[in-house]
Amino acid sequence: MMMSTPSAEQQQRPEKPHAVLLPCPAQGHINPFMQLAKLLHLQGFHITFVNTEHNHRRLVRTGGPEAVKDLPDFQFQAIPDGLPPSDNDATQDPAALCYATQNYCLEPFLELIDKLNSSSDDIPPVSCIVSDGVMTFGIRAAELLGVQHATFWTASACGFLGYLQFDELIRRGISPLKDANLVDGTLESPLGWILGMRNIRLRDLPSFATTMDVDDVAFHFVRTETRNCLKSSGAIIFNTFDAFEEPVLEAIRTNFAGQQVYTIGPLHLLGKEMYEPETESTSISLNLWKEDLKCMEWLDEKEPQSVVYVNYGSMAVMSDDHLKEIAWGLAESKRPFLWIIRSDIAMGSSAILPIEFLDEIKGRGCLAGWCPQQEVLSHPAVGVFLTHCGWNSTMESVSAGVPMICWPFYAEQQTNCRYACTEWGIGVELSKDVKRNEVVDAVEEMMNGEEGKAMKHKALEWQKKAREAVGVQGSSLDNFMQFLLDYDHKNKHRHAGSI
Repeated sequence: MMMSTPSAEQQQRPEKPHAVLLPCPAQGHINPFMQLAKLLHLQGFHITFVNTEHNHRRLVRTGGPEAVKDLPDFQFQAIPDGLPPSDNDATQDPAALCYATQNYCLEPFLELIDKLNSSSDDIPPVSCIVSDGVMTFGIRAAELLGVQHATFWTASACGFLGYLQFDELIRRGISPLKDANLVDGTLESPLGWILGMRNIRLRDLPSFATTMDVDDVAFHFVRTETRNCLKSSGAIIFNTFDAFEEPVLEAIRTNFAGQQVYTIGPLHLLGKEMYEPETESTSISLNLWKEDLKCMEWLDEKEPQSVVYVNYGSMAVMSDDHLKEIAWGLAESKRPFLWIIRSDIAMGSSAILPIEFLDEIKGRGCLAGWCPQQEVLSHPAVGVFLTHCGWNSTMESVSAGVPMICWPFYAEQQTNCRYACTEWGIGVELSKDVKRNEVVDAVEEMMNGEEGKAMKHKALEWQKKAREAVGVQGSSLDNFMQFLLDYDHKNKHRHAGSI
C-alpha cells in the first residue's frame, strides 16, 4: 500500500511519543497489554490501543460504549482479524485465529497507522509500536514505517524458551511424534540439552510440541512467531521478575545476546506502585465477559483462607465428564468454593451441572461467570487456587501469596505447571484425566496438610520477592524506567540522523 507523506503541518505536531499497542485478540493477552498501556500513558505517551473488530463489539456488549470511550490522549481502534464476522461471546477458534492474524492483518494494520499519521486531529505521529509476541506482523509494520518497535511476550519466559526448542525437536526427529501411545517413555525423559531448563521433560514443553500432525497450524505458528521475536532489532518485554525465572532469563539473554530483554512484572503490581496520582486512564478495564461482583460479597462472609477459588481462564474448554468430575470433587471436599464457570467452558455445549450437585453445594459453593480475579486472589478468605496455570493467573496468584492446584490444558500452561510444582514449590498437579477423588485429596492437602502448609509458606516468600521487584530500586521498576530511557535515547538518535 502507499503510505501518505506527512504534511509540513503534521511534521510540526507536538513531539509527545505515540505508542500503538497491538495485543493478540484474547483476554489473557489484552489484560497485560492494558496494564502496560496505562503505565506508558502515565509516563507521557499518547496511546492507541488496537483490538480486533470482533473483540471491539464484544467489549461494547459487555461494558457498553463507555468501555472503549476515547480520552484525549488514550484512544481505541479496531482492525479486522481475517475471520468471518461473528457476534458470539466466546473466544474464537485459536488455530483459525492464529492463521488469520498471521496472514491477513498486516495490511489493515498499516492502513490504521496511515490513518493515525494523516489525522487532522491533534494526534502526534506514531513513534513506537508494541506488538504481541504472537502478532509479529507488528514488527514488519514498524520496519516498513521506520519507527521504534518492542515485542511484549505476555506469557512466561519459561514458555518462551520452551517454544524456542521446536526447531531442535524437529532436527532431533522428536516432533511431530510418530506414536500417540509413547510407551517408550519419551514424554517422561528429561531433555538435558535445553540450557536454563533443569529436568524439563517433553511433556513439560508447550503442548504443541507433542503434535502428531506434520502440518499442525499451532505448532508452526508459535514456532515461527517466537523466532520472529528474536529477529527484530527492538526489545522484548516480559511480564515476569528476575528472581522468579532467573535461570531461564539468563539462558535467553546469553543465547540471544543481541536482544535487549526487559522484565517488568508482575505488571499489575507495578501499576499499583505507579498509579499515583490516579488519572482517568488508570480506571480503564477491558473485559470480554461481564464481571459478577456479588462473589466479592460472598467471600466477605467466609473465614480466612477457607475458600477454594477455581478459574480456568478465558479460553480453556473441557469435556462434560471432566466438568462433572471437577464439580463433584469440589462438592465432596466439603470446603467452601468460588468457581468461575464460563458459559462456553464445556466442549460443544453450555456448562450445565446436575441438579443434585447444585443441591449438594447450597450455602457452600458460589458459581459466577466472570470476576475481578486480582481482587479475588487478594481476598483473605481465599486459601488455594485451582487453576489452568495461564501466566496472568500464575502471576496474580504469586503476587497474592496463594498456592495452586494445577490442571493445565494447552500451550505453555504445562510448562508453567512444571515450574510451579518443582522449581517454585507453590503447586501440586492433577492428572490429565482428572477424577473427583483426586480433587478431594488435593484440596485437603493444600488446605490442611503439611505439604500444603509448606507451599503456602513458599508462596508468601515469592509474594515478598514480587513486591520487592516492583518497589523502589526493585529490578522490575528499574527495568521499566530503563526501557523508557532507551526509547528516548533511540528516538533522539533517530531524529538527529534525519536532520
